[in-house]
Amino acid sequence: MGTISVDEETGRTVVVLAGEIDVALRPEASQALSTALRRDLPVVVDASGVTFADSSGIAFLIQFRALGRDEGLDVTFRSLPPAIVDVLEILGVRDEFACAA
Repeated sequence: MGTISVDEETGRTVVVLAGEIDVALRPEASQALSTALRRDLPVVVDASGVTFADSSGIAFLIQFRALGRDEGLDVTFRSLPPAIVDVLEILGVRDEFACAA
């Protein structure tokens, strides 16, 4: 089981992913994306707690990055697990996922 939560911090929005990020989290993913776009602040996606991501989880990350770029939001990623990085590399989009320290 996984979770997607949003921490509304001063000056940024932090989206925290944990556990298994899969199709069951579609409503949470949509809500997180909506909240981040509404706040119109830089976004950090923290994936340090992810243990698994299926194609829906990878699609969420790609969609988040694309919509953030389209809306002019600075979206960075924290602690992408190797399994996610490997898939992003295979898809040829790894360079689009700037990682924050």
